[in-house]
Amino acid sequence: MIGKRKKDTHKGDYGHLFILGGSPGLTGAVCLAGEAAMRSGCGLVTIGIPEGLNDIIEVKLTEVMSLPLPQTDKRTFSEEAIKPALNFINKRADATLIGPGISTGIEETHRFVEGIIENTEKPIIIDADAIKIISANLEILKKSKSKSIILTPHPGEMSYLTGMEIKEIQRKREKVAEEFTKEYRVILILKGYRTVITDGKERYINLTGNPGMATAGSGDVLAGIIGSFLAQGNSALESARDGVYIHGLAGDLAAKEFGEISLIASDIIKKLPSAFKYLVDRKVL
Repeated sequence: MIGKRKKDTHKGDYGHLFILGGSPGLTGAVCLAGEAAMRSGCGLVTIGIPEGLNDIIEVKLTEVMSLPLPQTDKRTFSEEAIKPALNFINKRADATLIGPGISTGIEETHRFVEGIIENTEKPIIIDADAIKIISANLEILKKSKSKSIILTPHPGEMSYLTGMEIKEIQRKREKVAEEFTKEYRVILILKGYRTVITDGKERYINLTGNPGMATAGSGDVLAGIIGSFLAQGNSALESARDGVYIHGLAGDLAAKEFGEISLIASDIIKKLPSAFKYLVDRKVL
């Protein structure tokens, strides 16, 4: 996955992840994703944020950079943000994560999400609110110029994508995930107990993680980890598989210290260094 670092390196050698998300009341989502990406070895992380929320991001984060973008009167991304966001992606980013806290109630923001997904040529992770937005127009996945697309739905979001009841999805998780990936040519992470990761050909079932991770923001942390691996040059399937594993391992370490009941998403980030060290000490990395 991620080997030992060479002595003669710099931050540009470890990828630049661009995260697009945030709306009033939901800035924490992109902050968690950004911090998780940095803790997972990414050299540079920039958060694209509606310009009216930029000051909040800059107060919350230290190592992560921000890019204020045009907004609607509701302080969500406007259609005018498509061009500058794509310009940043094309010139500076190695991978893009779109969706954390982006909100779903503004039509212009929907067009922004679709514009990014359709026109980016770089690897992209579609997460959280962005999944719900594209569920009304899944053909956008086939139209996308990107050859590496990862979706990260929980069962509720998978219900939006497929029109199936959650109970039905849970009864045949592996089959549902594989059929979706084959039709839309994406990598799918169906989150939950024994998370399924598949590209339609290979399939992995994750064994790390615990019930304490069923908490707000845990999915944003996962998306940041996967985005970090993707930006560092790993394949989409490797990034998805290994990101889910590391996320669960860090969650298990957090549960040992804080207990499952009190575990919160930022505790998972705190334990990422221990998770990587655990693997390095055992010569897995």
